[in-house]
This record gives sequence, structure tokens and C-alpha cells, in this order.
Amino acid sequence: MRAFFTWLLCLLLAAIALQLFFVIRIATMAWIDPGSTAFQRSEAWHIATEGRRNGAAPWRHHLVLYEQIGNTLKRAVIASEDAEFIYHEGVEWEAIEKARERNAKAEEIAARRAAGAARRGKTARPPRLRGGSTITQQLAKNLFLSGERTMLRKGQELMIAMTLELLLDKRRILEIYLNSVEWGEGVFGAEAAAQRYFGKPAARLTANEAARLAVMLPSPKFFERKPDSPYIAGRAATIVARMPSAELP
Repeated sequence: MRAFFTWLLCLLLAAIALQLFFVIRIATMAWIDPGSTAFQRSEAWHIATEGRRNGAAPWRHHLVLYEQIGNTLKRAVIASEDAEFIYHEGVEWEAIEKARERNAKAEEIAARRAAGAARRGKTARPPRLRGGSTITQQLAKNLFLSGERTMLRKGQELMIAMTLELLLDKRRILEIYLNSVEWGEGVFGAEAAAQRYFGKPAARLTANEAARLAVMLPSPKFFERKPDSPYIAGRAATIVARMPSAELP
């Protein structure tokens, strides 16, 4: 029993130390740009060990100042990913609950389709799950966490997101996010994406170009392979219509 409590204490101290690391690391981001994110390092390791999936261009990641990104792309991303960005405190609980309900229905439908496909000797597609994550949550995950879907990882994501909101202002959160988010295999940040897909700086993107980049964010590697997808064109038009109402920090 004594050994058990010793082990439990060590585990608790390790958890506290990890949270302190996150707090200190986030606090320094108020004035120091993160050199890389956990997700970027994971992708770099994958490319180094297994090669590129899509035969894509060389690794691209260019850090730029908030002002150099351009308001057009900022509005497009907010309109697409998190319309209430400047108002919430890092987490939108209602959006999370709605996403949970949608995913539960999607998994139920997928299970019925899988059973029918199995009877016919075929394989059904896995369900397409949606997230209810804010921009701040996405940044929390990219900065520090793995891509696995577990309750423990989600709980840690929520804690980091709230810490980001506590220690950094909205402008800085959006700046770090836009400079680090993935826009294709080995393509990270707004400047790299603008140069990769349109051959121009992020500050000079048109509304439609910015909207097309915003469409890619949920599944950048998928849309990288389908740049002329009708879905991208249709979704981009919707984002362009929403952009005037997107409020910037």
C-alpha cells in the first residue's frame, strides 16, 4: 500500500510539473515566437522516416508579423473556423456538445452501413467526425499535444486553451495560430501557404484566395490533392459572404 501511494504521489507531481511547463512555455510566447510546434515536429519526423505522402514541394514555414498576414486572410479564417473568436474565453461548450451529438449520430449511421457492407462482403467508409474546437483549442493541440482522440488528451487541450486565453491576448493567439497551422504536407503558416498556392505574400491575398485557404484548414492534406474541388469553390463563396462580419482582435 505504501508503494502504491508513493507511485501515486510521483504521478501527481509529474502531472503538476507538466502543467507548470505549459504555463511557463505559454507565458514566454507573449514576446517569443515558438520555434516549432509538437505537430510540426511530428510531421517532420514522419517525412524524414517515411518520405512524403503526396510528392509535395519542400518543407515551407515562414514566420511573419501579425500585420504582414493581412486582414483578408484573418477574416476568412475566423469566418470559417471560429466566428465567435474575439468573444469566447478559449472554449465554446455549446459547440463541443453539438459536435458530440453529430459525431454520435455519424458513428451510429456508420455502424449500420458497416453491418450492411459486411453482409455484402464489402468495407464501409469510417464515419467523418467533426470537432467543435475554437481557434484557441486548435492552437493548444498543435503546440503541445498529439493527434490521438482520447478524453485525457481532450481535457488537456481544454486546460491549455484556457491558459492561452489567460496569458495571451486574442491578437497574439491569432498571430501564433496563423504562423503555425498546417496548410498541406510540410506547409505551415499563412505566408508559406500563400506562397505555395498563389505565389504571393499573405498580405496580398484576394478575398477568394484567402477563403480557399481557409477551406483547407480542417483537412489540409486532403484538399491539397483536390485544389479544384467543387466543394472548395462552394465553401469559399460562403466564407467570402461571411467575411465582412468577421471581427478581428
